[in-house]
Amino acid sequence: MVKRKLIITGVVALLVVAILVPSSCALAGDKIAVIPLSGSIAAESTSLFYGQAITPELVKEQLDKAEQDMAVKAIVLRIESPGGVVAPCQEILGEIEEVKQSKPIVVSMGSMAASGGYYISARADKIVALPGTLTGSIGVISQIPNVEGLFEKIGIEMETFKGGKYKDMYSGFRAMTPEEKEIMQEMTDEYYEQFIDVVAEGRGLSKEEVRELATGQLYIGTQAKELGLVDELGGLDTAIDLAAQLAGVEAPSVEYYKPKRPSLLESLLGLDLGNLIDIVQMRLLGLSGQDIVLLETLSHTYPQPQYLYQS
Repeated sequence: MVKRKLIITGVVALLVVAILVPSSCALAGDKIAVIPLSGSIAAESTSLFYGQAITPELVKEQLDKAEQDMAVKAIVLRIESPGGVVAPCQEILGEIEEVKQSKPIVVSMGSMAASGGYYISARADKIVALPGTLTGSIGVISQIPNVEGLFEKIGIEMETFKGGKYKDMYSGFRAMTPEEKEIMQEMTDEYYEQFIDVVAEGRGLSKEEVRELATGQLYIGTQAKELGLVDELGGLDTAIDLAAQLAGVEAPSVEYYKPKRPSLLESLLGLDLGNLIDIVQMRLLGLSGQDIVLLETLSHTYPQPQYLYQS
C-alpha cells in the first residue's frame, strides 16, 4: 500500500514538473532577435573591394532563423542603407511581410535608411529612427549613360544590327529618341507609383499624402516623425523595448545576429577576372579612370531602376 502511494506521488510530481518546467523555461527564454542589415540593396553580394550588400538571400536566411526559433518573440531589423535596385527591394519587403505574420517586426534606423532603405522598412509593425537619421528620399531613378562621344574619342565606331525597334535604346551607344525617353519615363513612373503604394499602405497614409512627401527629398528623424514616416524617436534600445511590448513579453534577452560576411576566398572567387583584365588593357590604351567607369557601366545590358539616395 505504501509502495503504491509512493508510485502515485511520484507520477503526480512528474506531471507537475512536466507542466511547470516548460512554462518557466519559455518565460526565461523569451528573446528579441536583432538583425543588422547594412549596405546597398542588390540582387547579389558585392565583391571584396566594394563591401557588403543587403541581398534577398541574406535577409531570408536571417529572418528564417528568427522565425524558426520558438524562443524569439519579436524581431528588430537594424537598417543602415541608402537603398538600391528596385527588384531586390521588393523581394526583401516580401520576406519581411511573410515573417511579420507570425512575429512582430520593428525597424531601427541607423544613420541612414533612405529610399530603398525606407522602402523595406515601410511595412514593419513599427519604425524607430534617431533624431538625426537620414531617411525618406522616396522616389526612383533610372540612368542610361550615353558614351557616343567617348567612343569617338578613342576611335571606336559601333555598328548595330537589331530586330525590334527599341532593342538598342538601352545600349548607351547613341542618344535616345524623344519616343524612347517617353518609354523610359513611363517605366520609371510605374516604379514610383509602386513605391507610393507601399508607403501608403504601410504607414496608413493616403496616396495623395505620400505623393506630397515623395519628392526624393531626405528627411531627418524628427521631420520623418512629424510627417508620419516613422513612429518613435530613439536608438536600438528603444526599438528593442517596443518590440518586446508588441510581443507582450517582459525583460526578454536580446540575441544579436552576426552579419554573414564572405570569406577572403569567397570574395576572391567572386571577382570577375575578365573585367579586371579589361580594365588593365584600357589603362594601357591611356583611358582615364572616368572613361573606364563609363565603359564598365555599359556591361549592364539594361538599366537598373533604383530606389537609391544619390549624393
